[in-house]
Amino acid sequence: MEILSSVIYIQIKVKRVYAAMKDFYTISETPRLKQLLHEIDELKAKIDSMRSMRPDIWGTIQQKLKIDWTYDSNAIEGSTLTRGETAFFLQEGLTVEGKPLKDFLDARNHAEAIDGLYQVVISERPLSEGLLKEMNALLLLGVKYTPARDQFGNKTQKPVTVGQYKQLPNHVLQADGTIHYYAEPLQVPGEIQRLCEWLNSNISIQHPVIVGAIAHYNMVRIHPFDDGNGRGARILMNLVLIKKGYPPAIIRMEQRRAYLESLATADQGALAPFLELVARSLIQTQETILSDLKLR
Repeated sequence: MEILSSVIYIQIKVKRVYAAMKDFYTISETPRLKQLLHEIDELKAKIDSMRSMRPDIWGTIQQKLKIDWTYDSNAIEGSTLTRGETAFFLQEGLTVEGKPLKDFLDARNHAEAIDGLYQVVISERPLSEGLLKEMNALLLLGVKYTPARDQFGNKTQKPVTVGQYKQLPNHVLQADGTIHYYAEPLQVPGEIQRLCEWLNSNISIQHPVIVGAIAHYNMVRIHPFDDGNGRGARILMNLVLIKKGYPPAIIRMEQRRAYLESLATADQGALAPFLELVARSLIQTQETILSDLKLR
């Protein structure tokens, strides 16, 4: 048993060292990605032009985007609220009978995190470790525990340290029976520092979709917090886009399977499929905005 355990440990250690050696920040643009980026920039120009002619409806469009973004991002993580229930709660402040209180807490926190994101843009705050921690604290306000499994595989609850890096590993058991390993707690500060340095060095020299999507992927790959990592990664991605004048790329609940598969492909070093998915999500957001702007 000791020998077997040692072999397993060595295999895991080798796997982690190999993963650390991969470059998760560089991508060669595919012809398809270049085409998508061109389409995104054309749609942005149309939105910018039409927005100046329809200032009366822009606030309503922003509210609609916040509801959609909150609904889809939380639904991807398992929230049971429908889009209608999310909208009703955010607009009226009333819960729906029979739904978990945590789902409403997550909706409120996510909407407030979006408001905080726009304040970051207005104040031109740089991207930093402190900002990422603040966003996590907003997303997890009032959350005390997160679902987990003990050493025997039994369901349990793990205390959440809000706005602070994880103290314990948060590896997950996948549907196929394999274990997906995130960065170890001791690795997190260095990994996040590298992410922030890369972001600030590239946000003005690469297309925002590329920078935002790569930041998103690496945030998920590191998984620095006890909870809120997926939602936080999508917040970070869209912060990059909004800073550069683009609307948020809302990854829809209907895309969940493709989204998770593209993240898994990125773990193998192929980031292009994930970036293309993000680009298509942004195009969908842009087309929705254009449709709303054309309404008379």
